[in-house]
Amino acid sequence: MLDKSEQLVQSIGRAISKYRQAVGLTQAQLAEILGISNDAVSRMERGKSVPSVLRLLELSEIFGCEVADLLTESSNRSIDQARKLELLFHHLEDSERSELVALIERIVKWKQGK
Repeated sequence: MLDKSEQLVQSIGRAISKYRQAVGLTQAQLAEILGISNDAVSRMERGKSVPSVLRLLELSEIFGCEVADLLTESSNRSIDQARKLELLFHHLEDSERSELVALIERIVKWKQGK
């Protein structure tokens, strides 16, 4: 079983991979931008190496996200999940956001009625 620090490193790695793919970069392209080897990117994404704070800042700038997003990607804390939803909402049209809010409200009402 992984300890908390190992879980965090793997979570950060998954977030790096997810954001890299979301912006349409390959590992090789990201490595070139960062001036590191492809293997170094692969190790970060697999949770085999821990990116420095400065590297996390570079990555957040490349991905257009906050450093905190890379650190809290798999968090179950409601505040972190709300932040993630907020970021996702920016990719939706006004009408789509309204529909999603209405859907969440219906789910909450349904849960309260159980």
